[in-house]
Amino acid sequence: MLKVLLILIIAYILFEFAEHVVIPLFWLITKKQRRSPTGESGMIGLIAEVKEWEGTKGKVFVHGELWKAVSDTSFYPGDEVVVQSVKRLVLTVKCQEK
Repeated sequence: MLKVLLILIIAYILFEFAEHVVIPLFWLITKKQRRSPTGESGMIGLIAEVKEWEGTKGKVFVHGELWKAVSDTSFYPGDEVVVQSVKRLVLTVKCQEK
């Protein structure tokens, strides 16, 4: 009877340790490695389609929305570009390398 009680206590302590220490640490480590799906960091690297472009600025379609964009390069409607950065509500884009 004493052995069974001792085994149950040890099992309970191990379970609580895993639940409150090991699993949260594992979750924290794996979460830090993921790219954010929202916000500015979630936009960087996405492919956008140019809808309008004039000189060094225009509008691009990405994530189901139309965004203002700027670039050093000129583009034509239908071109695909890569989002480099986001400042306020304006995307900085560059030509997509193939």
